[in-house]
Parts: sequence; C-alpha cells; structure tokens
Amino acid sequence: MRPSAPLLLGLCAVLLTPSWGQAEPRYMTDQIEITLRAGDSTRYKILKMLPSGTTLKVLGVDQSTKFARVRTLDGTIGFVPVNQLKTEPAARNRAAELEARLAELQQNPDAVAARLAKIQTELADLKSRYQELERDKQRLEQNLATIRHASTNVLEVTNDRERLRVQVAALTRSGADLEQENRELQNQTNQRWFLIGAGVLAGGILLGLILPRLRLGRRKSAWGLL
Repeated sequence: MRPSAPLLLGLCAVLLTPSWGQAEPRYMTDQIEITLRAGDSTRYKILKMLPSGTTLKVLGVDQSTKFARVRTLDGTIGFVPVNQLKTEPAARNRAAELEARLAELQQNPDAVAARLAKIQTELADLKSRYQELERDKQRLEQNLATIRHASTNVLEVTNDRERLRVQVAALTRSGADLEQENRELQNQTNQRWFLIGAGVLAGGILLGLILPRLRLGRRKSAWGLL
C-alpha cells in the first residue's frame, strides 16, 4: 500500500523542521513606543512616537479622559495616556545604567579601592566631628544649667532686695513717725518747763511782795509791845 501525497508532505515537514531542543533561545525586546497625540483621546493625530524611558514634563492631567498633557525635552507639547507614565525610569534604562556602573567598577578596581578608602576616611572624620559635636552639646547643656541656676539665684536676690527695700521703707516711715513723736514730746516738755519756770517766777515775785509786808507787820507788832 503506497502512502498518500499529504502524508508524505507531512513527514517531510517534520524531518525538515529543526528541533526546539537544538534551537538557541531568543527574547522579546522591551523597547516599546507610545504615541504622543495632539489631543486627549485616540481620535487626535499622532505627533510623534516616544520610546520607553523618554523624560516628559507633566503639565496637567484630565481625570475624565485619563490623558496627561506633557512636554518633551525638545519642547513638543502633546497628550499621552496617564497609565503609560511612571514616576521612575524604565527598568531597561536602570538596568543599562547599573550594567555600565558595574562594568566601570570591574575595569577600575584600584579606583574603587581608592574611592572606598576615601569614603572610609570621610566616615571616620564624620564620626570624629559627631563626637566633638556631642561634647560641645554636653558643655552647652551644662552652661545652660549653670545660667538657669544663676538666673534663679538672681531672681531670689532681686526678690530679697525688694523685700528689704519694703522693710527699709517701712522702718524709715516708723523712724520718721518716732522723730515726730519725739519732737512733739520735746515741745510738750519744753512747754511744761516753761510753765513751771513761769510759776516759779510768779511765786518768787509774790514772795518778794509778801515777805517785806510780813516783816513790816512783825516790826510793828514788836514796837507795840514796847
């Protein structure tokens, strides 16, 4: 029995097709493009195609249409869908940057070691500066505590001085009152002595007037007895 023509064609296709196990793997590129349109919908014309990772400045967002008004680095203004904007660079760009940095580090190990030594030196300087600042902080806190204590003492001294001033003022008024009373007593004493002196003087005058008369009366009575 002879095989049919379709069967022979199928066998030939299988034999000519390379095996998946022997084929080298390939991957889809992540290079995509988004449309920059003249308006905030897909009805507007495309101004240009923007590759992924393009830096845009957002000028505004329309929440109803979900389109953002943006400006490119060359000054072109258009609209792109909001869901196609990211707050950080694309993973492809970041991976390329990291690969470049890694390659640079691998090519210049001496530069990396020198940079690391510099960073360690700067870190030691920062630690020393931090310790110095801590000591300054403690010293300032001690000075502040001393100033506060001195301020408290000054306040207490001021209060004591005010109390003493009030007491001195009260004593001064009391002394003035006592001096006034003393002057009044002195005046009263002088008046009394003046009255006493006047009384003595008047008594002396009276005696001076009375005694001669008494003597004359006694002489007359004595002459009468003779």
